[in-house]
Amino acid sequence: MESEYFFKNADSYDTPDNIPVSTLFKLMFRSRWYFYGVNFGVFILSGRCGARGELDKFNQIHYSNYNTKLVEKCGGKVHLRGLDNLRALEGKPVVLIGNHMSLLETAMFHSVAREYVDFSFIIKESLNKVPYFKHILSSLKAIAVSRTNPREDLKTVLTEGKKVLEGGRSIIVFPQATRSEQFDEEKFNSIGIKLAKSAGVPVVPFALKTDFLGNGKKIRDLGPIHPEKDVWFEFAPAMEITGNGQEQQQEIIRFIKSRLAQWNKQG
Repeated sequence: MESEYFFKNADSYDTPDNIPVSTLFKLMFRSRWYFYGVNFGVFILSGRCGARGELDKFNQIHYSNYNTKLVEKCGGKVHLRGLDNLRALEGKPVVLIGNHMSLLETAMFHSVAREYVDFSFIIKESLNKVPYFKHILSSLKAIAVSRTNPREDLKTVLTEGKKVLEGGRSIIVFPQATRSEQFDEEKFNSIGIKLAKSAGVPVVPFALKTDFLGNGKKIRDLGPIHPEKDVWFEFAPAMEITGNGQEQQQEIIRFIKSRLAQWNKQG
């Protein structure tokens, strides 16, 4: 079955100006609850699909597309760059390394990248206990870490991650661990570089700006939405790890900082 991938044969995408804002969103006075109502519905459907063992490539893209469309229905603009760099991988496994800003990137990532990259995530163990979400993570063969014991977490990532990569699936790594609208390179660890070096695969740097969806003050996962803030994803060309990988680590940091600076100037 052919996937419903929106961006075939394109290196970039920009939301057209003529996409209408949802009438229901307007009637709800542009409330965040319109966004979360639709998003939670997609979450349940994806989880049920995973529980049935049917969350394959087609369905990963299918359900994630709802989240991309949802941003646009709420008046947000989506911009993608560097899709040709994913296409050039020809399905070979890599470690994708980038910044982590909000829940939105994980909701959209299959819509953006799954056509060219079969991937899994590194996640915190507690997420495996969340209803519906645990079935999604199981389908993706996500690697769970404690986030309390760095040494054991590194061992888990290197051992389990190498198995995933040897099986032909890529891994997305958010070295910051915690979502943050501000990029702090001091907290951007080199676990992704270590994994790629251990497994003998390239890394693909990516940068994203997803503060369209804010982090909540009281309930972190129910933050406000900001339709005036554009959503950006950009993927750089794959890089082979040389030496201890510090050169590639610094290149990834430079790439992320430069893109965020550029996007923040654009508003």
